[in-house]
Amino acid sequence: SSASGSRRVQCFGDYFSLDDILTTNERVPCKVEITIPKLGSLNTSSTEEEDLKQGTKLDLPLWLAAPMLNRRIVSAEVPKVYRETYREILSAEAVAVDLCRLQPQYYNFGLLLQKLPLPDVEFINNSLIEAFKNRFRHIMDCAQGSIKEDLMDLTARLDVSERTLFALGREALEDLQRWQRRQSHRIATAAMVTNHRKRKRAALTDSV
Repeated sequence: SSASGSRRVQCFGDYFSLDDILTTNERVPCKVEITIPKLGSLNTSSTEEEDLKQGTKLDLPLWLAAPMLNRRIVSAEVPKVYRETYREILSAEAVAVDLCRLQPQYYNFGLLLQKLPLPDVEFINNSLIEAFKNRFRHIMDCAQGSIKEDLMDLTARLDVSERTLFALGREALEDLQRWQRRQSHRIATAAMVTNHRKRKRAALTDSV
C-alpha cells in the first residue's frame, strides 16, 4: 500500500547519505514468525538449515528488518542500548557514558527505531531527548574551551551527531577568535586582478 511504502522510505532516510547508510545497517534483534524457504544462510548460528525456521532469533540490519516487520514476517525487540537499564545509566551519568562504544549512531538509529512496531518504543524518544539535553552543554563548553578536558578523550566518547556538533562549536570559536584579531572579513584584492597586474607589469618590462 502507499502508506506502508512511505513508511519504508522514511525508515531508510537519505539514500545518498553515508551516515544514513551506516545507521540503517545497524542491527535489530528479531524473531522469525513464519518459516522462510531458502534463507537458512541468514542464521549464522546454524549452517546446516536450508530454511529460516519459525522461532529463530537473529539480528537483522534495519534496512532488512523494517520491511519484514511491516509484513509481519518477523517480530522485533528494542536493541539493548535503548532498554531500561541503559536509559537509567544515561539518566544518572549522561556526560560520562561512552556513546560511541554503546552505539555510534545513537541518536540517528533511535529516531529510526521509533518508526517501527516495537514494544516500549515510546520510551526511546524521551531517552534521546534527555541524553541530548544532559550532554549538549558539556560538549559545547568543551568545544568553546570553557572546560579543560582532554578533547581526544571527549570526542572518542561522542556519537556521530555529537561529533558534528562539537566540530561546529570549534569552528564557531575559531571564527570568533579571527574576528577578535581583526582577521576576518578583510577586503583583499581578487586573484584575477592580481594576475592582471602581474601580466601588465611583465608586458611593460618586455617593451622596455
